[in-house]
Amino acid sequence: MVKKIVIAIVYIAVIGSYAQDGTISPYSFFGIGDLRNPGTMENQMMGGVAVFADSTHVNLQNPAAYANLGVRYGDDFGVTVYTIGLSNKQFRLKDFTQEQSSSVTNLDYLSLGFSIKEGFGMGFGIMPYSSVGYNLVEQRTTGANPLTNIFSGEGGLNRVYYSIGYEVVKNLSLGVTVNFNYGTLESERLQQIQDVQFGTFDRRSSRVNGFDFNYAVNYTPELKNNHTLYASARINTQGNLVSKNDRNIGSFSIATGGNIEEINVNLDANNLRNTEFKIPTIATVGLGYGKDRKWFLGAEYSFQGLSSFENPFLGVDNIQYKDASSFALGGSITPDYNSFSSYLKRITYRAGLRLDKSGMVVNDVDINNFGITFGLGLPMGRSLSNLNLGFELGRRGTTRANLIEESYLKINIGLSLNDQWFRKRKIN
Repeated sequence: MVKKIVIAIVYIAVIGSYAQDGTISPYSFFGIGDLRNPGTMENQMMGGVAVFADSTHVNLQNPAAYANLGVRYGDDFGVTVYTIGLSNKQFRLKDFTQEQSSSVTNLDYLSLGFSIKEGFGMGFGIMPYSSVGYNLVEQRTTGANPLTNIFSGEGGLNRVYYSIGYEVVKNLSLGVTVNFNYGTLESERLQQIQDVQFGTFDRRSSRVNGFDFNYAVNYTPELKNNHTLYASARINTQGNLVSKNDRNIGSFSIATGGNIEEINVNLDANNLRNTEFKIPTIATVGLGYGKDRKWFLGAEYSFQGLSSFENPFLGVDNIQYKDASSFALGGSITPDYNSFSSYLKRITYRAGLRLDKSGMVVNDVDINNFGITFGLGLPMGRSLSNLNLGFELGRRGTTRANLIEESYLKINIGLSLNDQWFRKRKIN
């Protein structure tokens, strides 16, 4: 039965991920697109807090947490965790004059984590890193005739990763993740003037790849009455990405849409054929407190020196970057994880909030995001596996300075399947 559920969810994920773009946000026009949340559903529903580490769940943001994987069955020790996450995001976009709604469905991650021995675990998987998906119309008057610019884009970057975590001394764990990022970013600008039968186009494509690393340290001392202090520090190193670029310009017939002339721009002359851009380092510190299998409350703060970011090939002139930051607060409670009489008492209830200062300044206005999250971790029978349902309500951007305000509802579903990694043979 469990295998059938997994197959069905993977099938839905693949169909959903290919049926639509990863985002419809107008702010994916900038940088490398709309950055995706890298956490599991458990972390996302606590506002994105990733300081928490336990023995039966993968933590994609905090590689030191892999050291905590594993449960003991008598003389045996180990666990394997298969996890997948899907999301559907409902957008409402508005400016001063109009409003529209749309939605996208995505595969958020597909991951495997397992314990090698007590205090030593690892994992690997795949997830989207950024998404590009926008269609913008700009109208202005030049001379006697109105001019229309239509901007569109698609694509994004994916990420494959390998993580390892090890407990070096009691309650102190170190971890590292190696990320390989790859994908294609495509953009197009169509320009046409009223009563002119030909328009012009400018199409750009970047094939991007590169590595970055995520280092983490966790300190989780056990206190009295099964209480635990959670402290972590993480450094996601600078992402050094290389981009192979192409650009085509030309004219097209407005009546038929067919190309009249197309020119492959010589980017080598301007040293733009192969470019490099760097995603600045992100530093994160977190602190939490909780009682084992009962409740948890934590907070995290992240900082990124985004003011140094630039991508000369894009040629966008109405954006500036400054240092970015993020604050997250979240927690969970499980009334009685071992209850035989009440299923509701075995459910884990999660909630949180987050405030992201993106570092993007568009038309001299800061673009920030605020979200409220909540969700449920539903046990599957008496096993360690669970189904996670979550929701996020948020808002990004503003209608000031001819910008667009995004209001969104994100619906998440995640599956975490646990199986014992190793069991000694017993001869009766």
